[in-house]
Amino acid sequence: MYVELNGREPGVAELHRLVTLNYGHYTSFQVHDGRVRGLALHLARLADGAEELFGHRIGVEEEHRLLGLVRHALRRVRDASVQVMLVPGPGGFEGPPDVLVSVSDPVPETPRPPLRVQTVPFERHLPEHKHRGTFMQSYHVREARLAGFDDRLFVSRDGKVLEGTTWNVALWDGDQVVWPQAPVLRGVTMVLLQIAMTMNGTPWSQRPVDAADLTSFPGAAAVNSHGVRGIASLDEVPATDTRLVKVLAETWAGVPSDEL
Repeated sequence: MYVELNGREPGVAELHRLVTLNYGHYTSFQVHDGRVRGLALHLARLADGAEELFGHRIGVEEEHRLLGLVRHALRRVRDASVQVMLVPGPGGFEGPPDVLVSVSDPVPETPRPPLRVQTVPFERHLPEHKHRGTFMQSYHVREARLAGFDDRLFVSRDGKVLEGTTWNVALWDGDQVVWPQAPVLRGVTMVLLQIAMTMNGTPWSQRPVDAADLTSFPGAAAVNSHGVRGIASLDEVPATDTRLVKVLAETWAGVPSDEL
């Protein structure tokens, strides 16, 4: 893994600023053969976060600069995991943000074992943004594993299903895909799946879901930039219907990608 700050190796003082000032936002994606699914959505996410967290507007010219920084960090690598993070520059919160690009090995596209998920009351701050405030998400992963689960699904104070620690949840009611409607991060993978399902005729809906009703859904899955992963159980109640994972995986395989 390696990182570049504004297209170059960061210095010691810059690294100190990056690790001690936990502020900023980011997007993450997989690069396969030099191509990315939902590239425009990732750029839009960065633009929305820059305006909200830095008061900085990203126009077409700066979008090209961001893409250039990603290409520079990738060098000639055609397959990688990439994270693009906007962080405070020398001017702090008031100035334009710096761009930190990290490149690491790609996530294998092979199926992963299904997750055993525990539900827990928790609401992220500024949930519509993919920001650096991830301490509590990591804490919840640790607590889930100590309790014998793999991960956690967050529930609001009024008992509505929200999102996983780093993923959106999809549910299967036996006839269609149901996406819980709530204040959550609109994950790029989720949005691309919704668009693709609309185009291929797969029935889906988005509506509020009560956590108390989770046991009525025979299937569930987690989706993020790593793709689709089945959920084996929710609070030890088995989710035995695997059709959802099959539908989402087949749909995801058909989502086109953009040349980076």
